[in-house]
Amino acid sequence: MSAGHAVEAFRAAHGRDPEGVFSAPGRVNLIGEHTDHNEGHVLPFAVDRRTWVAVGRRDDDLATVRSDDPGTEPVELAVGKLATASGWSAYPLGTLWALGVGRGWDLVVHGEVPLGAGLSSSAALESAVALAVDELAGLGLERVALAAAGRRAENEVVGAPVGIMDQAASLLCREGSALLLDCRSMAAEDVALGFEAADLSVLVIDSRVRHDLADGGYADRRAGCVAAAEALGVPALRDATLPAVENLPEGAPKKRARHVVTEESRVHEVVGLVRAGRPEEVGAVLSASHASLRDDYEVSVPEVDAIVGAAVGAGALGARIMGGGFGGSVIALVPADRVDAVTAACGALRPEPTVREVAPAAGARRDI
Repeated sequence: MSAGHAVEAFRAAHGRDPEGVFSAPGRVNLIGEHTDHNEGHVLPFAVDRRTWVAVGRRDDDLATVRSDDPGTEPVELAVGKLATASGWSAYPLGTLWALGVGRGWDLVVHGEVPLGAGLSSSAALESAVALAVDELAGLGLERVALAAAGRRAENEVVGAPVGIMDQAASLLCREGSALLLDCRSMAAEDVALGFEAADLSVLVIDSRVRHDLADGGYADRRAGCVAAAEALGVPALRDATLPAVENLPEGAPKKRARHVVTEESRVHEVVGLVRAGRPEEVGAVLSASHASLRDDYEVSVPEVDAIVGAAVGAGALGARIMGGGFGGSVIALVPADRVDAVTAACGALRPEPTVREVAPAAGARRDI
């Protein structure tokens, strides 16, 4: 009863009931890594790990936010200063700022999306807050606009130049399906994966190597993509072709562009495979994606490479680093009868990874 837990925490903090409790899921991206901020396609699905936010409006211009996570402190800011939020509070308070709220709010957070593990706990928090404010304030925004508000919070308040995929997945995904999202037009369609029927499981293997997308590595990779697009004379790398990329001078922009262009092709390859009833062949595409992320985009780390090798060696059909990179988690496609073997093989590594089996879940919703 995590929604009930959020209610009790709100009562304890504010001496009254919340007006509502809203939740949103974390996500994994099956394929399409670092294509989102290059206006390409991605194929994420929401996972069965959620963040709940109990919400109540105030009669003044103060916004307060607190979490039951022991590593956080309560924060209170005037509405006019929300853009100055920092630390963990920048995610929820930045979302309030992006939505242009003109009154005070009380937010109490209960999260079950692991932090820093590549499951986008930040987007889950932003999406739950955005849906709550939209409904309670009667903003009447489409969910794509709510996703854009979460992205703006990360870009302009948190300082992480992320794309819109994480927030869109958290808000738009449906249970049992991935979401094929065009990050330029925001056109989206559900894609039934067929993994369960094929006795395939998806494991998310947390390396326990933490990353911070605001620390410069992500921004550096994105800058390389922008430089490559300018050199190629295209609006974004989704418009580039592989032959044109191969004609670029050797260097980081060429490598970044090669990853993006080949990853864009891999997204459509995976969609074709699952729609053709061949989901077991997706594993090889995941492994090809990891090689590209490791060698061309250069966002893997030795601990993650070891997990990929151990998983595939123990029977996974394929595996790759996911999320922003520089640590975080690996996604692996595994026959159901090899889950225990893959888990054991990863458990022999140091630091010992945390292995979670995930399933496609519903997007953001009102729970109470």
